[in-house]
Amino acid sequence: MPICFDLDGTLGHFGGGYTLLREALGELWGGEPGSEELRRCAGSTDWEIVEELHRNRFGRDLEEAHYLEFQEACLSRFEGAFPPGASGHAVFTGPLGALRGLRARGFSVAIVSGNAPRLLDFKLERLGVPPEVPRIGSLPRLSRSALLLRMVAGCRGPHAYLGDRPHDAEAAQAAGIPFVGVGDRVPGDHPVLPEAADPEAFLQVLAPGLSGLRIRQ
Repeated sequence: MPICFDLDGTLGHFGGGYTLLREALGELWGGEPGSEELRRCAGSTDWEIVEELHRNRFGRDLEEAHYLEFQEACLSRFEGAFPPGASGHAVFTGPLGALRGLRARGFSVAIVSGNAPRLLDFKLERLGVPPEVPRIGSLPRLSRSALLLRMVAGCRGPHAYLGDRPHDAEAAQAAGIPFVGVGDRVPGDHPVLPEAADPEAFLQVLAPGLSGLRIRQ
């Protein structure tokens, strides 16, 4: 069983992400999408957002090769905005500490994120998450709930998903996975903790589901 964590807004925050996304698309498409265009997008993953923008602008589906071009253009901008040693990103020590604490105690953890895969790897490296932690980023034609299901497929439960936005809670519900909210933007009938909570507070919330599990060997 992996205990799954969202990234942006859950483990940390990289300011200006939407601006960099717009700049990357502007380079590729000859003009940036507007703020209102982005707000109208219904999806929560990079693939869903870029495909919807592409369909609205060009009247046809996004091709995987074009998505890979977006990924590289976006990654290049993030590398420039957040170089090694820079302090432009925020680290949420509570949920990140819980992830590390679970790993130290032998439990399986994973990252399920709406970021394109290479961008996800970059952000996790900046947050200090070891590369051996399993992760899945936004893939063509997969929703966030489908990404969650792919991550937990074949793994014994119970599972959980920690996220900071309503679309995280909706994805967990669609996948049949218990949800834990992080921060004040995800109200609902589920546990909610502030991102500044002590790591032990997160571990206590997760404890009932973990108590009957055997620690991985």
